[in-house]
Formats: sequence, C-alpha cells, structure tokens
Amino acid sequence: MENIGRLRYFIQSFTRLVEQVGSEEVRIFTDGQALLSELIAHDDWLPHAFAKPSTESYRQYLLYCDPLERFSVVSFVWAPGQTTPIHDHTVWGMVGVLRGAERCEEYELDEEVSCLRASGSHELPVCGVDLVSPDIGDIHRVSNALLEGVSISIHVYGANIGAVQRHVYDPDTGGKKPFISGYSNSVVPNIWDRSGE
Repeated sequence: MENIGRLRYFIQSFTRLVEQVGSEEVRIFTDGQALLSELIAHDDWLPHAFAKPSTESYRQYLLYCDPLERFSVVSFVWAPGQTTPIHDHTVWGMVGVLRGAERCEEYELDEEVSCLRASGSHELPVCGVDLVSPDIGDIHRVSNALLEGVSISIHVYGANIGAVQRHVYDPDTGGKKPFISGYSNSVVPNIWDRSGE
C-alpha cells in the first residue's frame, strides 16, 4: 500500500504556503523547494496508476489541483528515450526527480532575431530539484536520462498547468506555437481516504 499520507501532507503544507506568500516567487521557491525535497526523499507514496509509462509518449498525470488553481501537482513518467519538445511554462514551476534521472536542455529566445539559443544543460538525479519561471528561465527540453529504465519526476506549477496555454518552439527558427498540454489521466488519487492507514 502506498503511503498516500505523504502526498496529502505535501498538499496541505503547500496550500498553507500559498495562502501565506501569495504569488511571491522567491518565497515559493525557497519554502516550496524544501517541501518538494521532503516529498521526493521518500519513494513509497506515488500510486502505481500514476507511475505507469507508455511506449507512445511520456505521461503527465495530474495528482492534485488547488481548487482556486493557484498550483497543481503532477507526476511525469518517462520510458527510455522519451523527450519533450522545447517548451515554456509561463508560470513558476519546480521539478523534483523521484526515480531515475532527467536531462534538461535550457534555451533562451532572442525575440529581435527570432533565434533560439542553447544556454546550458544538466542532469537531474534522484532527489534533485529544478526551478523554472519566466523570471529565471522558462524554456527547456526534458528527457529521460536513462538508456534503460523508467524515470519519474514530480512537478509543482503555479497554475493548473494542464489548462495553461503555453508554447512549443521550433529548434531551428525559434518560432513558437501555442499548445495546452492537458493530462494523461481522467481521475486523481484519493488523498483523503484514511481507512487503510
């Protein structure tokens, strides 16, 4: 049985944080990163249904969305070789690796000449946390860093990320096209049932 109480505690704590600091990004990143780090330090809570890879594409499973859409919590599940297109978020976000490893390639858009430039890359191991936002860097491509094996990351965003209009970028021209990601699931985990605890 999964220890779903860890996810419940994270959601309760993050809700309190958002109520205290509003959209103050620095505080969200400082205090929120500590909360996310504590969550991903334990690999006994993510329900199996939200950790299943697909051979077709990576999966984005909604785990929770705040009723006022101030934040959402998502699990990303990557089979070997899977990668996102180059994309942005338009809101703050935190990415924490629960299993495996991810590779992040960062980009900057030069609007004057419509050019997309690679600005760095790094690998994120288990328990590593990355931050994104329009203020600190928001355009990247993410992939499973493992040649064999599934990687899973837990993402927290400053909106209902599956409903936010964002952009994918052409790597050659820097041209951007709007998209709304949606989610891979139609149900969310029941974090409120304590009968099995």
